[in-house]
Amino acid sequence: MYEFAPFYNDPASFPPGTNLGVTESVSRQTQFLNVVDREEAHRRFNSVLNIAPLGVEEVAIDAALGRVLSQDMISKTNVPSFDRSNFDGFAVQAGETVGADENHPVHLKLRPEKIAAGDYPEFEIFRGEAVSIATGGMVPRGANAICLIENTEAQSGSDLLANRSVFPGSGITFAGTDISIGETVLRAGQKLSSRETGVLAALGETQVSVFRQPKVAVISTGNEIIPPGGSIQPGQVYDSNARMIADAVKESGGEPWELGIAIDDMDQLTAIIDQALASADVVLLSGGTSKGEGDLSYQVVSRFTDPGIVVHGVALKPGKPICLGVTCQKPIVILPGFPTSAVFTFHEFVAPLIRGLAGVPSKSYSTVGATLASKVQSAVGRTEYLLVGLTQKLESNDTIGLRDQHAGTGCQSTRERASLRAFPMGKGSGSVTTFSQAEGFITIDRQTEFLDANTEVVVQLISPKINPPDLVFAGSHCIGVDHILGELQKMGFLSKYLAIGSTGGLRAVESGDCDLAGLHLLDPVTGEYNIPFVSGDLGFQKGYFRRQGIVFRQDDARFQSRDSEQLIQSAVQLPNCLMINRNQGSGTRMLIDQLLERNCQGGQRPAGYEIHANNHHAVCSAIQQSRADWGIAIESVVDQTKLKFIPIADESYDFVIAPGHQRRPAVQAFFKVLGDPAIREILQNRKLLF
Repeated sequence: MYEFAPFYNDPASFPPGTNLGVTESVSRQTQFLNVVDREEAHRRFNSVLNIAPLGVEEVAIDAALGRVLSQDMISKTNVPSFDRSNFDGFAVQAGETVGADENHPVHLKLRPEKIAAGDYPEFEIFRGEAVSIATGGMVPRGANAICLIENTEAQSGSDLLANRSVFPGSGITFAGTDISIGETVLRAGQKLSSRETGVLAALGETQVSVFRQPKVAVISTGNEIIPPGGSIQPGQVYDSNARMIADAVKESGGEPWELGIAIDDMDQLTAIIDQALASADVVLLSGGTSKGEGDLSYQVVSRFTDPGIVVHGVALKPGKPICLGVTCQKPIVILPGFPTSAVFTFHEFVAPLIRGLAGVPSKSYSTVGATLASKVQSAVGRTEYLLVGLTQKLESNDTIGLRDQHAGTGCQSTRERASLRAFPMGKGSGSVTTFSQAEGFITIDRQTEFLDANTEVVVQLISPKINPPDLVFAGSHCIGVDHILGELQKMGFLSKYLAIGSTGGLRAVESGDCDLAGLHLLDPVTGEYNIPFVSGDLGFQKGYFRRQGIVFRQDDARFQSRDSEQLIQSAVQLPNCLMINRNQGSGTRMLIDQLLERNCQGGQRPAGYEIHANNHHAVCSAIQQSRADWGIAIESVVDQTKLKFIPIADESYDFVIAPGHQRRPAVQAFFKVLGDPAIREILQNRKLLF
């Protein structure tokens, strides 16, 4: 995982008069957030910390994976420890084979012994002699080459014909060739992967000296948090932060100590923090760092004054309410409760700290240049980290040959060059998926109000390298596409799905930001789906039909015995009747607006019109949970044991192909899967009609 900032180790003291501790009452702390910029936050935090490895310990080699060496590893043995044959053949003196070929073989005397791997030959090879030896066998004294078995021919008795000459050292790995006694094989500070533990085993080591891992207490807070696997109720959320943070601690070189969930109770939270401080090297909490009266974490931490809280609020987005403190010479950090904010601030402030305590060397990851796919608004006054997904924009002009690595066949694709496009992934700081789906992030300066589409940006990669997808699909979300892309994954094609609505997908395919787009756009003039919106240079492929309809709860008596038009007309008039809309740019939103225009007087809009969901599943969920009363979705996602579905229309969900992309292997594979009778049967069972 990436450390999002250089780790500041400047020990400079604070400006005169700066209060590092919290010496006043909790009432002062509730004034909340004396916001400082990112650099000042690092300076304050690091000036009161001792960032050095915590000590060393000996561990068994089978427990050394992922640990960091505390001292150089110097070999006490040669590897290999003997001269070893590289293949099956005959050990000989090379000078005895000079001039040998198939027409003039050399006669050698074959000794009766046979050297297997693990044998110790106690005899010597003299001039004119040969002895059978297996791969890995110990070369006997006197021999200095190995004749391949296929370059020899056994004669009756003890004669061996060598029909190819060999040179001294041929076929032999000599003792110490790989590692020699006294050689420094691994160096202090190196993190041990399976490659390094293999080297240690080859050296015969059973124990290794490593830096001690810092023990990091992980505490989640909040009445609304429940552990995964529990029975969730409205208003509750599963605790994703604990798992994410604990695993990020492991990735950073620490040992997580998960202390569970603390409810919003001052006494319980105080007790669990005291327990953590008694045994842990670092204490991490998530949640309870904001201004609300129920946010208790920072109030409990504010009782420490040695120095206690040194930063409460950093001009970051996401992550503004982070709280950084130190007590008993131990860091105590309160991360924001929202998942994306928590993970960003962890990697900004905590990961470098853990790495330093664990003796793990700093990481350096690459940056790449890209252009923004859409305009981005930013909050002036806060450094913003914007997660982005990366795709390759293929610009058509020149024809070059591409090799289909999956099918092993050659094909032609028209493209001049591939340039990276950065798609903002703006699901908000509460999203639990955004970070996992992003390839990187851009940093927006705190004085920047917006970035226009096509602005050149520098993307900091989250992973060490980009793994470009074979297929980029954009447009309206559909479970049929989900299934097809799953089949492509089994075939070895990596795909990226940008669910940006039909209109967004059409723009993306027109600009070359994706290979394919899925659309269901209804032209109100012609009553035709999709084709009127597709320009002549785009490829077009018919897909399948999806049944759109009005969805409401089975037990909602207000909508019983009404057809779709009556339902829409009455829903506008009914008191306390909330609609859940769809996002702008989606084909369903266009359908909704057309239906409302046709069935509502004077431009009336139903209550809830301004609130939208980004996919059909979310519409059904909102209605099922009574956050809304009705909406429009496709039949294939409706649980008809709990919801009722009134059909409106069978819409056509079709595919548009970017110019020059038709012959790309992944695009061809996509349509091959779509046309597979077995796949079509599966999709038909999910109420997608061909």
